[in-house]
Amino acid sequence: MWISDYGYDETLHAFEKSAGKLGVDQIDLLLLHQPVPTQFDKTVDAYRALETLLADGRVRAIGVSNFMPRHLAALLERSRVVPTVNQVEVHPYFTQPDVQAANAEHGILTQAWSPMGGITSYMGSGPSTFDDPVIAQIAAEYGKTPAQVMLRWHLQEGRSAIPKSVNPTRIAANFDVFCFELTAEQLTVIDRLDTGVRGGPEPESVTQEAFARDIPEA
Repeated sequence: MWISDYGYDETLHAFEKSAGKLGVDQIDLLLLHQPVPTQFDKTVDAYRALETLLADGRVRAIGVSNFMPRHLAALLERSRVVPTVNQVEVHPYFTQPDVQAANAEHGILTQAWSPMGGITSYMGSGPSTFDDPVIAQIAAEYGKTPAQVMLRWHLQEGRSAIPKSVNPTRIAANFDVFCFELTAEQLTVIDRLDTGVRGGPEPESVTQEAFARDIPEA
C-alpha cells in the first residue's frame, strides 16, 4: 500500500485496485510501504484497514515495510494484529541490528529488500557489495557468486530475502543456495561489513508532500 492511499476507507479501496490489477480475490501478503511520521494517524488507519481485510479473509497475512523501532512500537500500541513481517533494507553494508532486534522481540519476521545490496550499485552512492573483496573471497572458497553468498548469509541468520531479477540465469542461481553452509566466523565477518549508511530514503523524512503519487484504478 503506497502512502497516497493511507486512511481506513482509502486503503480498503486501494486493496480493490491491487486485487483487480492482479486478477485475484485474495492477496497472500499485504504491506504498508512506509510509515508517514507526520501523519501517523493515517498510517494507523491504513493498518486498521489491513486488519479488516485479514479478518474478512481478503488477505492471508499483513505487515509493514520500512518501520523503525519507534514506528513499530507506536503501531503496536494502537493495533490488534502484530505484523507478520517488517520489510526493510538489509544487506551486508547496512544491517539495521536495532530494527532486527525490535522485530524479533515481537515475533515479526525481518524481510530484506535489496538483500544483496543492489541499491549500493544503482544508486551510485559508494562501493558495491558485489565488488566487496571479503564477500568475493568467501564466494571463491565455495565456488559460488557473491550474490549467492549474501543470500546464504540472510538465510542462515533467519531472515527472509527477496532478491529481484529479470534474468533467468540469475533467478536460477538465486535458488541455488542450499548446497553449502557458511561458518559462524564467515557470518560474523560479513556482519562486520556494515557501514551504517542507508541506501533508501530515511524513514523519518517520508512525507505525503515529498513521496505521494497517484495510484491508478484497476
